[in-house]
Amino acid sequence: MFDIQFFVEALVTMFVIMDPPGTIPLFLAYTSGRGVTERRRVAWQAPIVAFCLIVVFAVFGQAILGYLHVEVPAMQIAGGLLLLLVALQLLTGETEPPPGTMKSNVNVALVPLGTPLLAGPGAIVATIVFSQQAVDKRGGILALALAIAAVHLLLWVFMRFAVAIVRVVKENGIELVNRIAGMLLAALAVQLIVTAVRTLVAAG
Repeated sequence: MFDIQFFVEALVTMFVIMDPPGTIPLFLAYTSGRGVTERRRVAWQAPIVAFCLIVVFAVFGQAILGYLHVEVPAMQIAGGLLLLLVALQLLTGETEPPPGTMKSNVNVALVPLGTPLLAGPGAIVATIVFSQQAVDKRGGILALALAIAAVHLLLWVFMRFAVAIVRVVKENGIELVNRIAGMLLAALAVQLIVTAVRTLVAAG
């Protein structure tokens, strides 16, 4: 058994941060001019790269924080601020790919799709915070592992079928999803900061 509430919380947070629907326009932009086989390769390589990075920080993130003498509330506040920046990008639509990254000889599955777009600072910080919380919950580690795996599976699905999804929901539908995700992520970020401040006040 594992903590279902913690699983849902981790899944929703990671989903909103990594934003599988929002990867569709970026994925299509970065893979423009490439064949179907190349796009399918990028579609599964990028989530694998992101998954490996997220797992590394989930396993060794606490050790890194301990070595740097960083407390959990400090990480939560930093994470909340980073998530707010990501939320603002989603809300303002600033998700255009930088120039020079759509060349055919560049493996966009590694950079920039795998990292920093998928496994970016927000996702990494959220993973570290959740891994710290998972230790204190019954079955928390299993719940977090399943949440991370589920989000990366969804990332693959959205990129693998990006062309078909765009035909169905159109670009306006994806933009609407991005705006909603931005609002949810902003609320999660503020809550993360509020919780950290309360912890510091109670400890003081």
